[in-house]
Amino acid sequence: MKLTIEVNNNKIYAEPGDTILDALNRHGISVPTLCHMKGFFPTGACRMCVVEVEGRRNLVTACSEPVVNGMKIKTHSSRVIESRKTIVELLLSNHPDDCLYCERNGSCELQKLSEDLHVRERRISGNKNKYKLDVSSPSLVRDPAKCILCGRCVRVCEEVQNVSSIGFVGRGNKTFIDTMFNHGLNLSTCVNCGQCIMVCPTGALKEQPHIAEIKKNLNDPSKVVIVQHAPAISVSLAEELGFKPGQNIVGLMNAALRRIGFDYVFDTSFSADLTIMEEATELIHRVTNGGVLPMITSCCPGWIKYAEEFSHDLLPNLSTCKSPQQMMGAIIKSYFAEIEGIPKENIYSVSIMPCTAKKFEQQREEMTQNGISDVDAVLTTRELARLIRLHGIDVHKLEPELADSPLGTRSSAGKIFGSSGGVMEAAIRSAHYFITGKEMVKFQVKAVRGLEGRKEATVQIGDLEVGVAVVSGLKNAEDLLQEIRNGRKDLHFIEIMACPGGCINGGGQPIGTTEEAVKARMATLYDIDEKDAIKVSHKNPYIIELYDKFLGKPLGHRSHDLLHTHYQKREVY
Repeated sequence: MKLTIEVNNNKIYAEPGDTILDALNRHGISVPTLCHMKGFFPTGACRMCVVEVEGRRNLVTACSEPVVNGMKIKTHSSRVIESRKTIVELLLSNHPDDCLYCERNGSCELQKLSEDLHVRERRISGNKNKYKLDVSSPSLVRDPAKCILCGRCVRVCEEVQNVSSIGFVGRGNKTFIDTMFNHGLNLSTCVNCGQCIMVCPTGALKEQPHIAEIKKNLNDPSKVVIVQHAPAISVSLAEELGFKPGQNIVGLMNAALRRIGFDYVFDTSFSADLTIMEEATELIHRVTNGGVLPMITSCCPGWIKYAEEFSHDLLPNLSTCKSPQQMMGAIIKSYFAEIEGIPKENIYSVSIMPCTAKKFEQQREEMTQNGISDVDAVLTTRELARLIRLHGIDVHKLEPELADSPLGTRSSAGKIFGSSGGVMEAAIRSAHYFITGKEMVKFQVKAVRGLEGRKEATVQIGDLEVGVAVVSGLKNAEDLLQEIRNGRKDLHFIEIMACPGGCINGGGQPIGTTEEAVKARMATLYDIDEKDAIKVSHKNPYIIELYDKFLGKPLGHRSHDLLHTHYQKREVY
């Protein structure tokens, strides 16, 4: 039975079990929040969402107060507005006054609240926060002085990612957020996924910047600067540049990258195809030769670090394949350098990724060949948008351009890597062909598609029944891994992505991403798959040529040296 409540002298309906905030949001009535996150149990800690309820002496928090039939609510009374304004002023009283230099200038929730509540003078003065900047991580920068203690980063790290690398320290007005023993993020359990950045309302968290280093190499005439862009970038960059969410602007992006000064532009979807050739072959080898099962994907560096820290008992289950980023980097500095006659030490290799953990992966010792890194620098989607704006490029006025060959042609199987379930679906398509010699009648594996945190299916490949599972979000991954430890035997292949929904919702994506935007990105990737002619990695003509001319065969000697790696246990404090 629906409940009737009165809001600002208007009757609206609410569902049993709704909080006031739920009911207001459903009817398009906006109430500001800072600590609240959709889908999380409310804490009411920030008090920004307070409303006035008739008959109640004190203001109540809309995020945690349940609706009662007949309730009369004022969402923007003078008392409510003054309360919210005072909260913002208190937060600003010890907040750094460096908005013009802040990473989040223009996308800061505290800044927006100040604007909305018309905070135009300093009524409350306090001692400014003085904390040391934590730049120890290869992926993230933490500025505790800008933290407003909303707790969103702590909750996503613990409740979604199961990592708990940061937490509240101290009590009362001495409370702050820190790592264990104040050791810095590099010595914490942080897996570099960047989901904390995505939920932080201020500039307290950001990615480790690589733009300055890239600009330096772009201006060095002795360097051949090569860039690759991940499958998810072309459908998420659009929002940063004024296009509708999910629009595929790959051609415009290629054109913009050339105008910035990159000598070659490659599509990482090509090396996603290469990953499938190696990974599908590895899966078949394990299934037919009694190898360690279930095999688990190794494309996501956030998941890999989590496995090294918390699931090292399952490291033998990990695929030995490098990620598409690292495979592309390895091929650029071997095959491409060879056919173009470029000394590999003169190549500066840049990748554009939806993921902050890729910055960590890029500098791993395992990702080098004779002391030369496969990839030299990584830009997030956000950083690419800044670089485009820095060069004064209006992408709306560019003509679309193709990526360079021979490493620019992809199948649509490589493109759907950007979405949770995409790696699994692409692998199933090629594994089916390798085992049966025939293509699948229907390439779409809809059971592994969607934003659900966990998806499972049984796929018939010839005489084999292959059990597969797809999980995103490391808490979901841990739940499944615990089932494996407890003796579950029906799964052969598992795809794990650290970020909920996969790379389309990665920690390097546009700030303020909504669920609708993530769905739009996913829909575009599958629309590309529907329309493209080449839907399987093993039919990519340039992949075939690469094996014929250079690699030999999947899991061969040269493939193993360039495209495979190993992982090891990490100690956790």
